[in-house]
Amino acid sequence: MDFQIYGALGILFFIFYLIPPASINATEIPQQHTKSGSTQINSNSVLVALLDSHYTELSELVEKALLLQTLEEAVSRHNITIFAPSNEALERHLDPEFKRFLLEPGNLKSLQNLLLFHIIPSRVGSKEWPEEDLASVAYETLCVEEAENHLPLTRENSGEKIVVGLAKVIRPDDVIRPDGVIHGIERLLVPRLVQEEFNRRRSLSSISAVLPEGAPVVDPRTNRLKKPATPAPAGAPPALPVYDAMAPGPSLAPAPAPGPGGPRHHFDGENQVKDFIQTLLHYGGYNELADILVNLTSLATEMGKLVSEGYVLTVLAPNDEAMAKLTTDQLSDPGAPEQIIYYHLIPEYQTEESMYNSVRRFGKVQYDTLRLPHKVVAEEGDGSVKFGQGEETAYLFDPDIYTDGRISVQGIDGVLFPFEQTVEKPASKVAPAPPTKKIAAEQKRGKLLEVSCRIAGAFGQDFQFKSCNLDL
Repeated sequence: MDFQIYGALGILFFIFYLIPPASINATEIPQQHTKSGSTQINSNSVLVALLDSHYTELSELVEKALLLQTLEEAVSRHNITIFAPSNEALERHLDPEFKRFLLEPGNLKSLQNLLLFHIIPSRVGSKEWPEEDLASVAYETLCVEEAENHLPLTRENSGEKIVVGLAKVIRPDDVIRPDGVIHGIERLLVPRLVQEEFNRRRSLSSISAVLPEGAPVVDPRTNRLKKPATPAPAGAPPALPVYDAMAPGPSLAPAPAPGPGGPRHHFDGENQVKDFIQTLLHYGGYNELADILVNLTSLATEMGKLVSEGYVLTVLAPNDEAMAKLTTDQLSDPGAPEQIIYYHLIPEYQTEESMYNSVRRFGKVQYDTLRLPHKVVAEEGDGSVKFGQGEETAYLFDPDIYTDGRISVQGIDGVLFPFEQTVEKPASKVAPAPPTKKIAAEQKRGKLLEVSCRIAGAFGQDFQFKSCNLDL
């Protein structure tokens, strides 16, 4: 009996000895691997504290940069120290162009490197800061792609803590958690590789778009070129149309765009219209007009076709405050938005300088509009150009928002309407009759009475008949 028990134990020992342990635990290994791949963050973590802190601008950038998982893995391995710029530093003191560069989808890597440059994979509190008499102590950051991947920490004689010799620590030990600490700093820290990438994007040599061709410089008084044109090869088109060169008028464009004989021999009107609408959105305050051009009407497509065919346009763009004053009655009629915008489109190329010079010289200038046959009147007012007549007027508020030689956008502070619509018309167009004097009704005499008066007059007896004494 004992022999059978020991024999069975020997068989089991032999099976475990021959079969490798990897084959027995094959079902457990994937579970352990998946468990180690996902990091569990405690609610008392410094990352949770950052998202719930008053550093809201930095928290939004961390979320947009998709860095939460990377930071969770860093926190799971060691403590971290975050140098958090204040909201004021990211809202007011940050260059808008640089901020726009960071938020572009194609620059996600630059945004990640910028944020990782503010994080040290070790705990550095106020007590661990170097003293005044010591040299700076440099700590490596999580931005591994940066060549100068370190943040030198120093202390001034006044006791202020400095990061990279530029940013002062305004809130030391602002947030303290078991796995990290957050210090508030006064400005953003920009690594060298992000700054170089931004400079490359901003450099004109790296821009692939074709630069717009400027219009010839024309004297607004004589409507002729100020300087003689450069020598042109034989057969080249004229710099100005013949009509403008021979008999220019005050309402003609003083700076016409180049003709279709340019180096590319065509105009891409759709892209030019997209560019000026995009410029309106970036400029700010003209979202309502852009919405009407793109979403409510097909005017953007029509304008693109006109520019592609060689026409030039000047857009008098009402700002959002002016568009908000439009009533429901003014927009409810079929085609009302199109008619309003048509009245703000001038089939000429005008700039702020050319229009102001025209009104200074000629007093009032009438410009044709695409809402035929109505014209918009311009005159000088308060050192600027005033459009419209009567009570419905608008001033040139934002000059030369967009000028590319084909399309000119001039911001105004009101919505213009034809003069006939703003004036109350009389009930009838017939001129009122001149006032008449009140005259007493005359007594009309018949033929018989007239004959009787003549017979009586012959005998000298007119006095007997009162009616005979009335003048005929």
